[in-house]
Amino acid sequence: MLKRFIRYYKPYRLMFTLDMLACVLIAACDMFYPMITKNIINEYVPQRQIKLMLIWCGALLLVYLIKYALSYFVSYYGHIVGLKMQADMRRDLFEHLQKLPFSFFDKSKTGSLMSRMVSDLNEISELCHHGPEDLFLTVLMFIGSFFVLLPISWELTVIVFAFVPLILFFASMLRVRMKNASRRSREQIAELNANIETAISGVRVSRAYTAENHELEKFDKENRLFADIRGRFLKVFAIFHSTMTFFSDSLYVVVLVAGGSFFYFGKIDVGEFTAYLLYISLFLAPIRKFVNMFEQMQDGMTGIKRFMDILDIPAEPQPDKPVSLDNVKGEIEFKNVSFSYGNHNSKQVIENLSLKIPYGKTVALVGPSGGGKTTLCNIIPRFYEISSGEVTIDGVDIKDVTTYDLRQNIGIVSQDVFLFNGTVRENIAYGKLDATDEEIAEAAKKANIYDFIMGLENGFDTNVGERGVTLSGGQKQRISIARVFLKNPAILILDEATSALDNATEVAIQSSLEELSRGRTVLVVAHRLSTIKNADEIVVITHRGIEEQGSHEELIKRNGIYKGLYEYQFR
Repeated sequence: MLKRFIRYYKPYRLMFTLDMLACVLIAACDMFYPMITKNIINEYVPQRQIKLMLIWCGALLLVYLIKYALSYFVSYYGHIVGLKMQADMRRDLFEHLQKLPFSFFDKSKTGSLMSRMVSDLNEISELCHHGPEDLFLTVLMFIGSFFVLLPISWELTVIVFAFVPLILFFASMLRVRMKNASRRSREQIAELNANIETAISGVRVSRAYTAENHELEKFDKENRLFADIRGRFLKVFAIFHSTMTFFSDSLYVVVLVAGGSFFYFGKIDVGEFTAYLLYISLFLAPIRKFVNMFEQMQDGMTGIKRFMDILDIPAEPQPDKPVSLDNVKGEIEFKNVSFSYGNHNSKQVIENLSLKIPYGKTVALVGPSGGGKTTLCNIIPRFYEISSGEVTIDGVDIKDVTTYDLRQNIGIVSQDVFLFNGTVRENIAYGKLDATDEEIAEAAKKANIYDFIMGLENGFDTNVGERGVTLSGGQKQRISIARVFLKNPAILILDEATSALDNATEVAIQSSLEELSRGRTVLVVAHRLSTIKNADEIVVITHRGIEEQGSHEELIKRNGIYKGLYEYQFR
């Protein structure tokens, strides 16, 4: 995992190397003070060499000025490295999310994914900068302190450094507990974010049903659970922090007792004793830094694990040698197609279904809910992969075509219209991102929404709000129709396109849909049978598969399922 993660350092290795070099020089700067102090106490003060003392104090001030510049470099440019790596990781994560199958999003919560995109990557960014830097400084200060202290008194140095294995042993024992607690904390904050996202998105529903208290109770439950889980992590961290602090404080006692004894027996002089005490402070500084960074390290490593978990999810399968889908007419054929959501052991939604849709024809799918009508529509653009069988367009298996090439030739108008938080122009232009203003205006006219748009305060530059909240259902539907007009696909899928609209709006939009359907292969899913009477062919689908097939008049004459559904709607 870490090997894969380290590649994010590669584009910034020069800046990262300079950052580490600056850390080395900072550590070297810290080594001057105890040594100069020892010389001042042992030589310059007793021998009244004031000039030398002032020269060395001036030199020390110069060293600290250099350290100031180096600290600025590490603090600023080190964080810049972490920030740029965070941006790269967020880009890769977002790019990978765009390639994941729809089944992944069916099982994932938006708030949880946002938590990984923002909170987790922010923790990783901090670790990217502080982790290597703090670890490097810690190791450097340990080694540097050891070799500086050794000439002063090797016996005292051995006594002090004998504590290091004990400290490392204790840290490794708590590492697993902290890692697990950090992981649970991250998972719960993601759940909390998901709860908040859902509550805010559904605020109109909760207000309409006076369910504010219910939403508050749900939030409070998740919030308390997060506080409880985070509290367990903080408890483990408190044990770690307090024990490490005890070890570092105990070292002062050890140095005072051992150093005082060595001074008493004449093994070290007062200057060396003072220098030793100062070097011990430098020796303890990385320990304190290590303690302070441990929580950050655990959160960062948990974030890396969660980041890699998403990247390890396989993207939508693409053919090794894709076939080009050019000059599409739009003949669609299902050959013994079976499909189930989830694994192959799940219940089959579609089983051994065969159906041919000639190009340029309009075929309507009707029948009770759960028969697989919408599923068939989702299979054609490969939103879901079939369990067995074959789906072809103009005789080409859709598995042999890239999803991009396939979906370029398919337009979809569904019941649930999604508009992005942006302008009317931007939402229509989704059908063709490089469209000119004239093309966008023409698409709006064909969708019969041009006059409405021009009546808005800012026309095509009017912001529609999140999910198009400022528009009515019919207006949003017309914008989605304008998108498809702009895309101009060979195949059109109308999945309950007007079922959420009132009768008057449905009649008005139906003319736009008829204009949109002209000259294309159209697959229509509808519960309102009045909207599909003129379809070239109507296919009745139940959980048993295709039950009836024919024109409206033919199916009425058969006196079967379709006639029963039709008479039920118009009795």
